Amino acid sequence: MNNILEALEWRYAVKKFDDKASLTEQQILEVKKVFNLSASSYGLQPYKMIIVQNPELKEKLVAASFGQQQISQSAAILVFAVRTDFGMDYIDQYFEDMSTKRQIPLENLEGYKNFMKGSFANKSQEEIRSWSVNQVYLTMGHMLASLAAMKIDACPMEGLDPNAYDKILDLEAKQLKTIIAMPIGVRATDDATASALKVRKDLSEIIIEL
Repeated sequence: MNNILEALEWRYAVKKFDDKASLTEQQILEVKKVFNLSASSYGLQPYKMIIVQNPELKEKLVAASFGQQQISQSAAILVFAVRTDFGMDYIDQYFEDMSTKRQIPLENLEGYKNFMKGSFANKSQEEIRSWSVNQVYLTMGHMLASLAAMKIDACPMEGLDPNAYDKILDLEAKQLKTIIAMPIGVRATDDATASALKVRKDLSEIIIEL
């Protein structure tokens, strides 16, 4: 437990990355695996993560991020996007995957599949989108803690133009919609924010014990 607490004390929202530092292929692979292992409602993962390392694309995304330089300085940008193709076919595929990976006959999963489909059947597209966005934020929190444990710096950023991101990354064609971005890499040695004390409420102010 002390290790994760130390990692969370170490992390902060990086304001300046070392633009000469990079991440290894192994580190990028581990980032992918951490993303894939994140919790999501029903385990449905109604999202994708786009990893941007191309310098030209990163520069274009600076303007779409209101000039925030962490985007171009970072080793990579993680863009979290919700799927716009989520529907009953997606749920069917999920159960086919479950049947294959757990070696359970598909017919044995029919009851659970129908229950899950029923939970979405009466939801509007806006309600499903809102649910999908919640899953993205759940995953982002998981990623922040995990990256801290891996000693990879990060800065979650809502300050961006989702439509501009979609256009630059051609996400509409991929049936995706940008929600949030997270540049990752190595903090710059002269990032003054790194030494700033965390401003958090006292435990007694934010936690209720019954």
